[in-house]
Amino acid sequence: MDMKKINWFPGHMVKTRREISANLKLVDAVIEIRDARIVSSSSNPEIEKLVEGKPRIILLNKSDMAEDQVTRKWKKELESNSTMVLEVNSLTGKGLNNIKPALNELLKEKLERSRERGIVNYHIRVMVVGIPNVGKSSFINRMAKNSIAKVGDRPGVTKNKQWIKTKDGIELLDTPGILWPKFEEETSLNLAFTGAIKDEIMDIETLALRLVERLSNHYGKRLMDRYGLESLSEESLENLEMIARKRGCIIKGGEIDYTRVAVMLLDEFRSGKLGKISLEWPEHE
Repeated sequence: MDMKKINWFPGHMVKTRREISANLKLVDAVIEIRDARIVSSSSNPEIEKLVEGKPRIILLNKSDMAEDQVTRKWKKELESNSTMVLEVNSLTGKGLNNIKPALNELLKEKLERSRERGIVNYHIRVMVVGIPNVGKSSFINRMAKNSIAKVGDRPGVTKNKQWIKTKDGIELLDTPGILWPKFEEETSLNLAFTGAIKDEIMDIETLALRLVERLSNHYGKRLMDRYGLESLSEESLENLEMIARKRGCIIKGGEIDYTRVAVMLLDEFRSGKLGKISLEWPEHE
């Protein structure tokens, strides 16, 4: 598939866009979840336009899988008067205890007005948005302390809108993951590397080759250490073949099993076995 021309916008995503727009008036703030490894690519421009004007917290999820200094630069880049950025890990719960104080700060004036009207235990209502497979369901489950939202590795598992009450007085409005009509090649690659786009619509061998190319340029030593390579070639295909031989991804006759090495490489990247890796930096960097 030509990744320059990915155009994937199913009907349920059109419906989700309408739902988000219609339900914004029901909430005090928006929590947008992004992948800390691909902060820009995991930001949906549709969401940016839809929630404009609402107080917002951007959660850089899977922050333990991204480079700390790069994540800090993104935090500085994205924060504003109406937007706060938190580094979190939805699976372990790291950083989630900072959400309530951040909401209290963003909604300070509104909460003060409520107290003046005698409403002491104001329940903050928040819409949770994000593209598929950035950890939205894991975040909601962790906040609710039980498995309310269905979690899955497949993009687009969560489909039905639902309110979830948390123990610290926050009510979360879940929304399905929403992608957007067209991706630039760089964005589509980043989304595919991290699993936000289904592997079935990509050529997995080509995807692994492009990942090797990217990692060779920015994390060459990491590749060499992980797969026991003495050096790297300027040709990405040669590097992928060297990794395949080191891992025994060989078929009869000594030929490379490209599918097997591709699956292995992508799995090890996605599970963090290659260490902390950031695939995007703020523009001024």
